Amino acid sequence: MSYFRPAIDLMSGYIPGEQPKPGTSIIKLNTNENPYPPSPAAIAVLRNLDAELLRRYPDPFAREFCQAVSEVLDIPTDWVVVGNGSDELLNILVRACAEGDLRRVVYPMPTYVLYPTIAAMQPATTVEIPYPADWKLPIEDLVAARGALTLIASPNSPSGHIVPLADLRTLASQLEGVLAIDEAYVDFAPDSALSLVREFDNVIILRTLSKGYSLAGLRMGFGIANPKLLAGLFKVKDSYNIDAIANLVGAAAMRDRVYKNNCANLVKESRAQLAIELQQLGLKVGESHGNFLLATLLDGQAEQLYLGLKERGILVRYFNRSGLQDKLRITVGTPAQNSLLTQALAKLLRI
Repeated sequence: MSYFRPAIDLMSGYIPGEQPKPGTSIIKLNTNENPYPPSPAAIAVLRNLDAELLRRYPDPFAREFCQAVSEVLDIPTDWVVVGNGSDELLNILVRACAEGDLRRVVYPMPTYVLYPTIAAMQPATTVEIPYPADWKLPIEDLVAARGALTLIASPNSPSGHIVPLADLRTLASQLEGVLAIDEAYVDFAPDSALSLVREFDNVIILRTLSKGYSLAGLRMGFGIANPKLLAGLFKVKDSYNIDAIANLVGAAAMRDRVYKNNCANLVKESRAQLAIELQQLGLKVGESHGNFLLATLLDGQAEQLYLGLKERGILVRYFNRSGLQDKLRITVGTPAQNSLLTQALAKLLRI
């Protein structure tokens, strides 16, 4: 007899991007971390924390952080739920909304590879709707799948494309279940779907401080939705899921919009330049609104190139999945890191 439920025995676990040991000289362009440091305001809060905070349980609702979100995004504080990264909020949504074949999880593919893993843990049936070649949202097929929870990443990873607001509005108006719009990379994009939470009770926007705010190690994410929707999620959320340090540091980072926007603009400038240089090397690069690029190798040797870069101390992401075997997802680094990447690629491609 197994120690685990049948669903756990049958599922494949999520495999995160490789994390090198601290102190190594690896150029890490595989997990879409921001190449610039966190806000000085956030660091100042961290350095001046009162140790008494560590003795007591933290605020179960992370209200200081919710207040910062309210100030920055002009959203009432009771429209905010905070998670241990937006990944925890995805987990909460699946646990609260989905179950078996009667309450399915639906999403277009390819997209964030954690979605099917979380659904399998429930377990809940997943319906994967293929994106067409032009990445247009397959609205009719998504609606026809009748999901209890529909997940749309915009900007999407690994493609980098953004879903037009009009398409998301149409989808929200036709779905019977919850629509979760995953905006992890919104800080590098021109548009947001935030306005939809006021139009539709079934829409939740998910965001994170891991990308735009350079706080992937803090594990801080948040969701924005009508309190009617959040009420069910609070029943599932762990009592003390956000620690006292993250609550205060995250709030300081959230409020420092000028610093965050300056860093995001640097990333966007580097993204445009890196795309040009990759195209000059013979790679096909689509338009991206995230802090990464999806590059297609015309000879299909993506895995070999990924391994060759790794041997040279440069990590990028290779997905051995249908439709992605000829592609590499490359995080945008600093100009210096991007230069070392393109130099290594030129040698490997013998250009």
